[in-house]
Amino acid sequence: MPISKTIAVVDDDLAIREALDDLMVSCGYESRLFSSAEHYLAAPDRENFDCMLLDVDMPGGLSGLDLQKILSTDQKRPPIIFVTSYLDGRTKAQAMDGGAFAFLGKPIDVKALLAHVESALQL
Repeated sequence: MPISKTIAVVDDDLAIREALDDLMVSCGYESRLFSSAEHYLAAPDRENFDCMLLDVDMPGGLSGLDLQKILSTDQKRPPIIFVTSYLDGRTKAQAMDGGAFAFLGKPIDVKALLAHVESALQL
């Protein structure tokens, strides 16, 4: 039996986390949910994630862009797909320049998201 890929979902919005979890599980992936960048950073097994779905704006702590910058120093970091309502060009450029695999807006285009997840998992 093939080993399932694990997707980290980092978003402060519970409804978004749960919807993305349902979507990933329905596609045969495992997912782990994190309500903040700090929660993700505290995970002892974070090097085992195959891909990350990450929000940009998470009030009260590190942003998604902050987390991306921290992870840029990790030897093994998962491809990051930003899923955000912040679609301005500057934010997108910063994310992509920081090595993001993709930058998608909310509401989420499910077909585009799944295509990017599948491509990211091929890396």
